[in-house]
Amino acid sequence: MNGTEYLEHLFANGITEGDLPVIQPIFQKAIWERFKPGEGRERLEQVITELKKEDGRFTMEGGSWTNNLSWVRGYQDVLGPLEEVSALFFEKVLRPGIPSSEHRYRNALFHLMCSQTSCFRYWGQGIWTEYGKELCRRTREILLNDF
Repeated sequence: MNGTEYLEHLFANGITEGDLPVIQPIFQKAIWERFKPGEGRERLEQVITELKKEDGRFTMEGGSWTNNLSWVRGYQDVLGPLEEVSALFFEKVLRPGIPSSEHRYRNALFHLMCSQTSCFRYWGQGIWTEYGKELCRRTREILLNDF
């Protein structure tokens, strides 16, 4: 059963969305209390710097249900390719304003989105990591050859 099927099962048994707890990473609220959408990258970086100075526990390395795992340290072999194709998509597709109606846009976006799942990072090694790296390779190839 996948996540969607599980939720459908809960809802079919009378559970409503209102019954589910609201969750967010432990320090995320502090960011949104100081940063408003549209204030820009520089302001966001300033807020993060301030929060790190005020609380040594504050981190932007992600989290997990245990609140003690970095989603960054030790995973560069997976995260590097994910970050590379994301930046490449911006450079080759978004910055030049390629219309989203174009096949090459949709093809590149499809591959990019497939490559960005946290599953590839979560497992960190083994076949899932290899799947993630292969999707990044294919995405990179599309972005370099088609644009």
